[in-house]
Amino acid sequence: MKAILKKLPGFVNQIKDIQEVIISNILLIGQVPAPTHHEAARIEIFLERLADAQADYCATADFNIPTGIIRGTSDGTRPPIFVVAHMDTFMSAEIDHNYVITKNTITGPGILDNSVSVGVLASLPVICRHLNLKFESDIVLAGVPQSIGKGNLQGIKHLIDTWNGPIRGAVIMEGEELGRLSYYSEGIIRGEIICNVTATNGWEHRYKPNAIIILNKVIDEILTMELPQRPLSRIIIGKINGGFKHGVIAYDARLGFEIQSDSEHMVRRMHSEIKDIVSGIGHEHHVSLKLDIISSLTPANLGFRHPLVKTTVTVMKTLGLHPVTDSSESELSIFLARKIPAITLGITEGKNVHKENASMKITPLFTGISQILGVLKAIDSGVCDE
Repeated sequence: MKAILKKLPGFVNQIKDIQEVIISNILLIGQVPAPTHHEAARIEIFLERLADAQADYCATADFNIPTGIIRGTSDGTRPPIFVVAHMDTFMSAEIDHNYVITKNTITGPGILDNSVSVGVLASLPVICRHLNLKFESDIVLAGVPQSIGKGNLQGIKHLIDTWNGPIRGAVIMEGEELGRLSYYSEGIIRGEIICNVTATNGWEHRYKPNAIIILNKVIDEILTMELPQRPLSRIIIGKINGGFKHGVIAYDARLGFEIQSDSEHMVRRMHSEIKDIVSGIGHEHHVSLKLDIISSLTPANLGFRHPLVKTTVTVMKTLGLHPVTDSSESELSIFLARKIPAITLGITEGKNVHKENASMKITPLFTGISQILGVLKAIDSGVCDE
């Protein structure tokens, strides 16, 4: 491992030498819209890029999950190492996905979440050959669909649950932010509260309740809930929408929220309280008020003392990065729940992550890729084998 740490700073410039390949893959893949449950076109171009990169294997598995393999030297006697990036983005297919590239940046919808990571994933066979980098384990390059939002991480769940044999470890790539190190996931319940004021509730038009006002009452009651600081617990009101005209009351409205806690018990308790709030307000105001669960995760933590985490910190510091630890409610949680050592890393810097004018910086990307390679070599050297 000491030998690879010495080489890491030099990798940055060597990777920069083939930036045209990496940027081309980011553009070709990222400019193909891929909203959740509609990733087929992006999956096809991703597989084409893997084939052009001369991956030793590339195909789709069940669930239309595209995977590539960089063959290791152990002829399958060592379990594989996974590198993962989610294929889908929050952006609608109707949005213009043409990217703008300058000397220092690439700008376009979904670039940071998570098109840049998928482009890097498709480039790894070329990068490893350019650096003459070999591994004992097979490196499985997995672009997983149906990840975010209502996808509820179904792609990675299916891939791991149907994988034949053990998995040595995993690295999950996210576009932002370089320096991010996630090795634990909080428990969450992500849901929507839907209010519908029907025309048959017996109220006169001028007295008909307003769906937005009803949801405001729900928010008010949620904000009065007592939440502990230990275990850390919170409820995030993420979005609200409804109505269709300035001068007409809203007959329909939706409220998006997420419960987060280190404790599974607290997640369930808060969910139960919100259900009671929704039932009570719906009954009191004679409206249809429904709570739908979009996704849920149980808490999982690899722990800072794990050799993978400590070695990753060393890799990052060798590259001049300062690790910032945060929870990651992503593919990481699925690996950890199945007792597979894994971490999530950010690979570049940028701004406006979830906006149409999201923008990534090009230069930090080469450092981000170098840290991924350093961590893969660490896993290959045995830090996850205990």
